[in-house]
Amino acid sequence: MPLEAERDSTGTLIDVIGRILDKGLVINADITVSVAGVELLGIKIRAALASFETTARYGLEFPSGTRMDTAAWEEAMVAKESCPQCDKRVPTEELLTIGCP
Repeated sequence: MPLEAERDSTGTLIDVIGRILDKGLVINADITVSVAGVELLGIKIRAALASFETTARYGLEFPSGTRMDTAAWEEAMVAKESCPQCDKRVPTEELLTIGCP
């Protein structure tokens, strides 16, 4: 039995953006222009869209000159998990010691 995609009609643009930032989106493209078998132009494109947390988790590279000593980067480096009761993402240590936020 093939899997079918589920469509949630209550989703908003904010939900979609949150999902993309949480999971990450990477686009790779190679474009070439050839005439009579001779490559005249070649373009390689790689674009990534993700949150700091997702970027840190998957080890994606930042452009040179990017500051990594910001509060957002420090927060992204803290391991987080979803609470099984409320589904809120909290630091793993806090979830283990305190419980549901």
